[in-house]
Amino acid sequence: MNISASAVKALREQTGAGMMACKKALTEAEGAVDKAIEILRVKGEASAAKRGERAASEGVVESYIHANGKIGVIVEVDCETDFVARNDDFREFAREIALHVAAAAPRYVTEDEVPEDERQAELRVFEEQAADKPENVRPKIAEGKLRKWLEEVVLLNQEHVNGDKHDGKTIEQLRTEAATKTGENVVIKRFARFSVGEG
Repeated sequence: MNISASAVKALREQTGAGMMACKKALTEAEGAVDKAIEILRVKGEASAAKRGERAASEGVVESYIHANGKIGVIVEVDCETDFVARNDDFREFAREIALHVAAAAPRYVTEDEVPEDERQAELRVFEEQAADKPENVRPKIAEGKLRKWLEEVVLLNQEHVNGDKHDGKTIEQLRTEAATKTGENVVIKRFARFSVGEG
């Protein structure tokens, strides 16, 4: 199948992938753009994972103050080069993360940051809540509730609060997309959320 240069260029602009990767994906998808994007995303996820080992020593600190002035967030998002750190799309990504943190109030960036004693305490509560269920399903119920709790408190597990704009994607999916688009390791390093009246 003959893929036009304009189709390759359009796909490149849409996905941020390289020209050859776009051409290959379009050829594999027999010209179907949605299928080509899916192919690139699958491959992009893999290449984003490879980038995960590279040092992210540049980046930005972005902030978000809610309109009522009662909630504010500061977030640090890191990348590999100053060039990407100054990029408008990268800064916009960091702002979107700050806005999300203000609205969703996560407590940790990653699951690894959740203290083991806190995880176990939650699991014990969920096990007690499942005490009236048949014994063979109790552990599964407790594990399911623990997974749900981790989705609520861990930033990367949360769906972005602006579901319409981000198609219900999780923060981790958006981070992976940012890494794919920039070609660099993108790390949400830390955040601080301030709310008037909260200790």
